[in-house]
Amino acid sequence: MGWCKMESKTIAVIAVFAALTIAFNLSPIKVPFPLATFLIFQIWEIPIVAASLLFGLRVGVFISIINTASLLILFPGDLPTGPFYNLAAVLSMLLGIYVIHRFLSERFNERREVTLPAFSTAVGTLSRVGAMSIINWLFLPFPPPVGFGIPVELVIAWLPIIGVFNAILTLYTIPIGYLLANFVGSTLKTTI
Repeated sequence: MGWCKMESKTIAVIAVFAALTIAFNLSPIKVPFPLATFLIFQIWEIPIVAASLLFGLRVGVFISIINTASLLILFPGDLPTGPFYNLAAVLSMLLGIYVIHRFLSERFNERREVTLPAFSTAVGTLSRVGAMSIINWLFLPFPPPVGFGIPVELVIAWLPIIGVFNAILTLYTIPIGYLLANFVGSTLKTTI
C-alpha cells in the first residue's frame, strides 16, 4: 500500500485518532513546565503514539501532519512556525520507537510487555531530545517567524532545560501510548 493509496479502514483510523489528538490539543489539560513556563505539558501526543504502535509509523506520521495543520489554524502559539517544532519533536520520538520495533522487537521474548515499552521510551526520549536540541540550536536564533531571534549563547544555555522538558514529556507520553494501544488493541480483538 503506497503513501497515496490507502484503504478506507486506514483513512478512518487516521481520522479518528487525528480528531482525538486535536480534541486533546484544545482541552484545558495543560501544565506549564516550572523551569520554563513557555513550555507546556499536554497529552495530545499520546493518541499519536498509540496509533503508530497499533497501525504503523505511516499512520502516526499522517496524524502528526494533520495535527500540525490544525495547530497552524487553531493554536499556533507565540511563534507562527511553532507547530513545525512540535511536528519535528513528535516525528523524532516516533522514529525512536520505530527503530526499536523494527530492529529489536524480536529480541524481547521474555517480559516483552515491559522491555519493549521501556526500550522504546528510552530510544524515543533520546531521539527527541537529540533532534530538538539540534533544531532549537539551529533555528531559535533566527528572527520571527522562524525563531525568536535569541542569541546563540542564550539558546545554548536553555538547551538543557528544554531537553529536560522533552525528556519528561516522552517519559509519560510513550508509556501511556503503549497502555492506550494495548487497551484499544484488546478491544478491537474482542469486537471483530
